[in-house]
Amino acid sequence: MASIADITALVGKAMGSSSWVMIDQARIDQFAAVTNDHQFIHVDPVAAKATPFGGTIAHGLLTLSLLPSMIYEVIPVVDGTQLAANYGYNKVRFITPVRSGSRIRAHFKLLDFTETKPRRWQQIIEATVEIENEEKPALIAEGIGQIFL
Repeated sequence: MASIADITALVGKAMGSSSWVMIDQARIDQFAAVTNDHQFIHVDPVAAKATPFGGTIAHGLLTLSLLPSMIYEVIPVVDGTQLAANYGYNKVRFITPVRSGSRIRAHFKLLDFTETKPRRWQQIIEATVEIENEEKPALIAEGIGQIFL
């Protein structure tokens, strides 16, 4: 838990990193089943092996969908929060594909924390998802959260 003043003091600062998350073929297949996105590059290891990626890759939206659980590990809850909700994203860029069998984690920076209405705060958080042993990140996103006190 953190006070409004504590969170406000963190604007412009790195907030920390999540734990590593394994992106294996089973997780990719489950995401494909839930979203009906069965493009071969995600679910067919034999066909995907012939592509420049050399195997299957995670859906970009799978990586993006893991951000909320990663954020919960890092971003402190504001004292008195009744509800925190995802409000969307200003920017999302998928930079490097996440190959099946890779581990990812996210690094967070608080860009803004503003009271938009009485007892309602908006936070904008930059998330950079790192792929273990890769130079470039998997994605960079600017997420918006609403906090109701």
